[in-house]
Amino acid sequence: MIRIVLIVLGVLVGLVALAAAVGTALPRNHIAASEIVLPIAPDTVWKVVRNPAALVGTWPELTSAVRVTEASGREVWEEEVDGFKMRYLITDPAPWRMITIILAEPDAAFGGQWDYRVIPESQGTRVRVTEAGWVGNPMFRVMMRIMGTHRSLDGYLTALGRHFGRDVTPVHLPVRAD
Repeated sequence: MIRIVLIVLGVLVGLVALAAAVGTALPRNHIAASEIVLPIAPDTVWKVVRNPAALVGTWPELTSAVRVTEASGREVWEEEVDGFKMRYLITDPAPWRMITIILAEPDAAFGGQWDYRVIPESQGTRVRVTEAGWVGNPMFRVMMRIMGTHRSLDGYLTALGRHFGRDVTPVHLPVRAD
């Protein structure tokens, strides 16, 4: 019996070591992009995209989103997504475009930014979100690879469609690392 327990423990330790080695070999940085098209006016879609709290209750992974008062006057939000609390800065570099930058500590598990674009179309609105992120922990890199780099983007876009009463399937876009 002890021999079986030791073999099982040895196999488990070996699997963890293998996963850590694979995670170390995976790239720290990634870029992913997804988009949907909604038959909704761009200004209506923009109001929801621009309000991070609008999808609480629609996006199951998003359990809270509140604006944080900051002495500098910057627009900072705190969210809890998938059990992870994070703070991020919002910038608006152009009309119907928003960038959120995670204010990650140096030892954080992950960080990066999302670039949201609301693009008018003849029959509604295209919403494109691009993630340029990094994952510091090698084990989390393995988990991200297994779950897919588009998982959070697709969850957000699916919830956005659901907010407007639409079932949408996000399309994954090719991206380049510039």
